[in-house]
Amino acid sequence: MEFSCRLLKQFDSLDMRLLYELAADSSVSVPALASSMDVSTSVLYSRIKRLVKKGLIKKYTIVIDDSLLGVGVRASVGIKRDPKLKESIHDSLMEAQEVESISEVTGRFDIMIRVHARNLEELHSIVIEKIGKIVGIQSTETLVELQKTEKDPAYLIEGRQ
Repeated sequence: MEFSCRLLKQFDSLDMRLLYELAADSSVSVPALASSMDVSTSVLYSRIKRLVKKGLIKKYTIVIDDSLLGVGVRASVGIKRDPKLKESIHDSLMEAQEVESISEVTGRFDIMIRVHARNLEELHSIVIEKIGKIVGIQSTETLVELQKTEKDPAYLIEGRQ
């Protein structure tokens, strides 16, 4: 499946392959990557620099096994809120260390947040005691993550070909 989006046309197959490889392991050295991709090191350095400059590569990061740090439960919480208190609710949620992300959404909720906790008891406390008591939050619905399977986005899969 070829993407025909205008924005993707500014990135060629080498760019997409490079993104695929870096997304799989951003700690790989450029010389090792150049060797595995059969491209010169200088070409890869310039490609990476260009992709960073264009804003396609925003940062290099690591993936942490947070279960080793005591995180045993993840959940998405749908929230209905008073629209007049949008800013203060957002600020309060950002202050809660258990909140990983906040997304404004369409549908029956106004926002969805991702939270983590050590266990279900702690999750319950977070949702009821911290989130539920924020002024302006009208209702919440918690969806506990039972299992998670991730896959690469289609544009990265196409890039490795």
